[in-house]
Amino acid sequence: MVRVLGPCPVNGAGPGPRPVRRVAVIGATGCMGRQITGAFAARGTEVVAIARRYASHVAAHRFLALDAAHASGAELAALLAAERVDAVVNATLGWGEELRATNVQLAERLVDALRRTPGSPRLVHLGTIHEYGPVLWGTSIDEEVPPRPQQPYPASKLVAAGLVLDAARAGEVDGVVLRLTNTIGPHPAAESFFGSLAARLNDDRGPIDLTVAEAHRDYVDSRDAAEAVVRAAETPSAQGVFNIGTGRALDIRTLVAALVRAAGGPRERVREHAGAVSSRGADWIQVDSTRARRLLGWSPRYSLEASMQAMWETVRTESLRPGGAL
Repeated sequence: MVRVLGPCPVNGAGPGPRPVRRVAVIGATGCMGRQITGAFAARGTEVVAIARRYASHVAAHRFLALDAAHASGAELAALLAAERVDAVVNATLGWGEELRATNVQLAERLVDALRRTPGSPRLVHLGTIHEYGPVLWGTSIDEEVPPRPQQPYPASKLVAAGLVLDAARAGEVDGVVLRLTNTIGPHPAAESFFGSLAARLNDDRGPIDLTVAEAHRDYVDSRDAAEAVVRAAETPSAQGVFNIGTGRALDIRTLVAALVRAAGGPRERVREHAGAVSSRGADWIQVDSTRARRLLGWSPRYSLEASMQAMWETVRTESLRPGGAL
């Protein structure tokens, strides 16, 4: 059952030349979906925002309330045909009990839907750099690194990516996969390491005790990642997999210090303790995005300081709104 908010769809032309004129973003209310809808809208693209529940930040777009992970391929095909989109972005992700349905089942049914959809809308599927699994310290992860995930979440994302890539190689869909590294920047996921730390910096008055892993990871601004999605949608000649990251592996302490500075606190505000941390990521992540730079014309724009400042400002602003505690 699809519930519609917003204006009626525009009648007229179907898929046309790039730039993309009308895009469906599945998972539009999530951390990345929010940035992706904004990036397309800034290009003048009409956005159809699809998610299970409405959120105020999609008010400027046509909104469809749909549990896409449990919709059939026929239902998705009918929706995409009715909306006359010429691109689709799968920005969903699932954990725990939702892992297979959201990460694998949705990709399978979306591929099936696109096989049936007139005009062959271009699919941009968001994967994760964690699909590669742990790599040797100092390795820059390019698209030639064999994926060997060791945890359920990236393993399920690898299966989903394979469904898209196999269908694209067979000429059944026009699809591309972006493997994004960790993201920072405005409106972070509340359950993420830095999103939760920003909330604690905002709420707690005293020193914060924090266990910090001995790890180096590549973090890209979510706005830069969204720009990569737009460029992938607008570049039909680009096929296969693209890794998206900054190319810099920073130690976690450096990242924590940048967020504390953005919050205006002294470094001593956070008391760090070394120890094992439960994480879905490897101890070393450094992304080689040469292929994205060459074929998509993409490169990251936001500095670490700008990303952390934007993160802090949005967390602070949201906490001050009535009922807006993160």
